Amino acid sequence: MSSASCRLSEERFLCSICLDVFTDPVLIPCGHNFCSTCINTYWDNRDICQCPMCNEKFSTRPELRVNTFISELADEFKKLVQVKTSTPGPQLSAVDVLCDICSEIKDKAVKSCLTCLTSFCESHLEPHQRVAGLKGHTLLEPVKNLDDRMCKTHNKMTELYCLKEQAFICVLCFIAHHKGHNAVPLEEQYEKVATTKDEAQANIHKLIQTRIEKIAEVEKVLHVSPVDSEKEKQAAVQVFTELIQSIQASQAELVEAIEQRHSAIKQKGEEFLKELRREVTELQSRSSQLEHLSQSEDHYHFLQSFQTLSKPPHKSCTDTDLCPDLSFQATRGHLTRLKQRVDEIMEEIPEIRMKRMREHAVDLTLDPDTAFYSLVISEDGKQVTEEDNIEEDEVIDNPKRFVICCEVLAKEGFTTGKFYFEVQVKGKISWIIGVVRESVDRKTNTSASVENGYYTFSLYEGKYQTTADSKPEILKEELQKLGVFVDYTKGEVSFYNADSKSRIGCITGCCFTEKLYPYFCPQWNYNERNSAPLIITPVPQTH
Repeated sequence: MSSASCRLSEERFLCSICLDVFTDPVLIPCGHNFCSTCINTYWDNRDICQCPMCNEKFSTRPELRVNTFISELADEFKKLVQVKTSTPGPQLSAVDVLCDICSEIKDKAVKSCLTCLTSFCESHLEPHQRVAGLKGHTLLEPVKNLDDRMCKTHNKMTELYCLKEQAFICVLCFIAHHKGHNAVPLEEQYEKVATTKDEAQANIHKLIQTRIEKIAEVEKVLHVSPVDSEKEKQAAVQVFTELIQSIQASQAELVEAIEQRHSAIKQKGEEFLKELRREVTELQSRSSQLEHLSQSEDHYHFLQSFQTLSKPPHKSCTDTDLCPDLSFQATRGHLTRLKQRVDEIMEEIPEIRMKRMREHAVDLTLDPDTAFYSLVISEDGKQVTEEDNIEEDEVIDNPKRFVICCEVLAKEGFTTGKFYFEVQVKGKISWIIGVVRESVDRKTNTSASVENGYYTFSLYEGKYQTTADSKPEILKEELQKLGVFVDYTKGEVSFYNADSKSRIGCITGCCFTEKLYPYFCPQWNYNERNSAPLIITPVPQTH
């Protein structure tokens, strides 16, 4: 009996806000007592003044005076109660949690109470260890943000765990929104998950070891890389030096051979001209002699001389060949093909190929007049997203607009030459990007194929595919930015990982006869899983 009386008396001297013995207790109009600091702080954080115990509301904030009678009794009670301070506190977490009750200089909390949603230092925790009504509260190591453990909808503790949605819920959540779901108490889920701790820890250690080995491997590469890079650079310079020297020597030999051949032709031509002129002089002399002979009446002399004068010269240069040797033309053809081959070899180096492609970069802007009704284009015309809450009748139709799928074109079209652009696809799980013919069908459900004018590259269900591929494939490298290069004259559309500079797709053998437009399809939103935008990014210029 005396024990119960003691506990009753003890509870009468505890403030229901801080759960500690009253300090400067004040009496509010409804008859309940609180520490002066506690009740004033409580009211400061609320729009209305009401009693924390009985919830009685007051139209104006009451003027409070210290209840001297309760204050004196509380002081006497404090002297009778010995607060335990010798027990060492628990090990603090990496980030110290402070006591919520300390008013000025806050001590470090040693426990957090899930029932009170409050963290206590050793002194303010003492009632939880002594008062019968508080001993049943759930205490745990100090944690921050205890309010996060409250259900925001029902303002109750989240005591259950929904296995289906993997969410912390309260009892009212289970009744209202998770009926039929498999929900278990947090303690039960904790015990179940705790049994997998060792396996998870082993997996983490394995991952750590893998990362450490990879770090050592990368560090080794970085250590050796400068040496290898210098050797590779020197070897490349040596090869090019020898190639240049060989080309220069071959150039000198070719020039000398051309000069020699020209000199020989010139000499031969001059001799030919000299001989031709001599023959002309001789023939002119014979012509004159024949004219003179025709006037002679001496038949014997005429017949004797005519036979000699009418015969052609013993040697004639009329058939001399002075045409240039065609071997030099063949040589020029061989050298032209050699240059083309050298260019092809150089473009097999990703950095050089990317540099040359980026020289043909174009600045693109999305065309809202072509955009499907649910597409949202940024103000600068560089980004496009699909919003599933837009109604079709909110967009005015026009002949240029796509009406079947979430597609949009750039304003800029191309009918010749080469052009290149880059698009950020980071964070998306599905998209289509490329170029299309101006005449593609925008109003009916036609397949996106090369035959129908689509020259694109797409991602769907983790696999990539061009419109020329027979089946999609998994890409072995991460793709965050796609580069698209079009050679209109050659009839080729190539797709690149703009970060790794590797070619990941190509459509060849095309015959372009009309304007090509860059094409973008962000695909459906899929309940925010594919909400990231397609972004036309500036193409970096390398020098």
